[in-house]
Amino acid sequence: MTFPVSTRARNQGGFTLLEVLIALLVLAVGLLGFAMLQVVNVRYTESANYRTKATQLADTLLDQVRADRKSVAAYATTYTGTADASACALATGAMTAATFKTLWQCQLGRALGADASATVTQTPSGDATTLTVSISWTDDRGNAASTGQQVFSTSTTL
Repeated sequence: MTFPVSTRARNQGGFTLLEVLIALLVLAVGLLGFAMLQVVNVRYTESANYRTKATQLADTLLDQVRADRKSVAAYATTYTGTADASACALATGAMTAATFKTLWQCQLGRALGADASATVTQTPSGDATTLTVSISWTDDRGNAASTGQQVFSTSTTL
């Protein structure tokens, strides 16, 4: 038995295929947008990781200074991320200010790159001393127009 096909059904042939193609185009654009969000997320996660490392390095230095208050002035200097590889070996014996500074400089370079630098300033005020640690590193997150110079700074009073 055959059923008559209406004129309306015959005139709509091919529209379903066009609807499927449009749906695939919308899906592809959505997936491309999602992929771009993932790329941006990875960039910002790496940037946050650098800030975390800078915070930990500053805290490590300040903890060492608190433990060695007699040598506060010895820690107030400028550090760079580049250090002699032989100086980066673990220290044996007593941890002097000079030994700690060398090891900390190695950690700075390993954590934030060779272009990283840190400045430690000491400001005496009466019986107390304020110590400020400023750490800078390059983090342009892939943006060529940006200088990418990031700075983390913290202070404590001893």
